[in-house]
Amino acid sequence: MICASESLRKIKEIIRQRVLDEIEKCGDLSDEDIQEIIDNEIVTLQKSSELGFTVRKKLRKELFYAIRKLDILQELLETPEITEIMINGTDNIFLEKAGRIRLCEFNFESKEKLINVIQQIVAECNRTVNEASPIVDARLANGARVNIVLSPVAINGPIVTIRQFPEQPVLMEDLLNYGALSVEMAAFLEQAVKQKESIIISGGTGSGKTTFLNVLSNFIPWSERIITIEDSAELQILKIPNLVRLETRGANVEGCREITIRDLIKTALRMRPDRIVVGEVRGAEAIDLLQAMNTGHPGSMSTLHANSAKDMVSRLETMVLMGMPLPLIAIRKQIVSGIQLVVQLGRLSDNSRKVLEIGRINGIVNDEIVTEPLFKLAEKGEDSTGKIKVSWERQREIERVL
Repeated sequence: MICASESLRKIKEIIRQRVLDEIEKCGDLSDEDIQEIIDNEIVTLQKSSELGFTVRKKLRKELFYAIRKLDILQELLETPEITEIMINGTDNIFLEKAGRIRLCEFNFESKEKLINVIQQIVAECNRTVNEASPIVDARLANGARVNIVLSPVAINGPIVTIRQFPEQPVLMEDLLNYGALSVEMAAFLEQAVKQKESIIISGGTGSGKTTFLNVLSNFIPWSERIITIEDSAELQILKIPNLVRLETRGANVEGCREITIRDLIKTALRMRPDRIVVGEVRGAEAIDLLQAMNTGHPGSMSTLHANSAKDMVSRLETMVLMGMPLPLIAIRKQIVSGIQLVVQLGRLSDNSRKVLEIGRINGIVNDEIVTEPLFKLAEKGEDSTGKIKVSWERQREIERVL
């Protein structure tokens, strides 16, 4: 995207500076005004430079993105097929596209330009990031989730990770078309949500937990009052008019205190919710979510990182202990009482996202929580294109549940 030759780089910088001078002189200008100034400057320089139509068009877009948008990131963000952008300093940008990670051909011209883009991102969502507070989570206008890490924590330059989501929310029909689960499993989960069974969605990084949570949330009856709680607002719950969306806030230099997931769950309990949907639990807030599930808010849902349904239970126990030093048996009784289903997601070796297991938390035996598998994925080899063939084996006990 950035012009390769040094002469074009110089031309671009000359025009950019002239446009910035014009903005400073004239004050606030519209996007159309900026584009008109860029066009005029390109025409002026065209008289002394051999610029073809394709180069002029490319320059115009690059300059507008650099001045009014997010520089080289803008084109990547406008490419729907790109689901993840990983910036490791100025020279190495990696993209995830169609489940594959590859090195991007673009890069930032300087560390200063990358820092400018970072500051633009955090300013738009009222967040702050600097050397004194080098880590921040943010959200772009299109809903993309952004994590930023600066020096001195990041040794090899500013690190930016952007997770993009589809413009239109993914529905259960889409997951079925992708082959992420079976029709029978989809019907079972829809009924479970409508019957107010509390559900935890677990899986590794990039397994599709937030997307799946959003899909299940759209089965909630429209008449209920729902409160969503997230670090960065990503959920796109449709057709729920009585919906309250809450988002955490970090402390800033102006003296505003941090507002955490724990704070928001406690506040949500005073807002008369029928259900609480927490984007992800990572720590001490697990005890607050469990208490909500056990105090008149059945059907609440959340996600967490875990490698299996059994690991999910262990991680949840550990996170509860981070928030309150309770006896382990008391925690397990809270889990068994509050949570009914676990949906385990994962990526297969062909990078496809699948539901690996649906399990029901059945009780405590010998002081251990027992999880009963209802559906389990089985791999059936590969097809001619290298895609893994799968089926979901229904357990006998599912007949009783359905």
